[in-house]
Amino acid sequence: QRLDIFNCVWYKMKVLGIETSCDETAVAIVDDQKNIISNLIISQIDLHKEFGGVVPELAARSHADVLDNLIQKSLHDSNLQFKDLDSIAVTAGPGLIGGVIVGLTMAKTIASVYQKPFLAVNHLEAHALTIRLTHSISFPYLLLLVSGGHCQILLALGVGKYKKIGETID
Repeated sequence: QRLDIFNCVWYKMKVLGIETSCDETAVAIVDDQKNIISNLIISQIDLHKEFGGVVPELAARSHADVLDNLIQKSLHDSNLQFKDLDSIAVTAGPGLIGGVIVGLTMAKTIASVYQKPFLAVNHLEAHALTIRLTHSISFPYLLLLVSGGHCQILLALGVGKYKKIGETID
């Protein structure tokens, strides 16, 4: 959507985000004004329950089974098409490699077919910065990052700038 204000041209950017790093398949569409246009998640908790933890091969196969439909539902619910998106973002790690590959392959394919910029996102940094998407938080801030085996207390100084205060040894 193009906005002409005071002879300036502004574009309202929409980004499709894909997350497949562990046991949830997630797709979101966010704009440059921090509006979450769509946010859909499919949990695999029931799939892994009998094993007492996440089975990487089952997780990757489950992502592959549901990701295309989840993306289509996100676009449909948002009344958007691929041509309306400005870029494609995806978790590029860390995470379970099979699941990460599923998301990366889908995101790279969409970006290539529709000639959209491709953005590889660090899974842990995405967790660290999400608060800035949902709330008006400025740097620096204290962060408790709990994500699987990556449990840390960090001081977030800026994008890409973190000071580790402590972490678990798992």
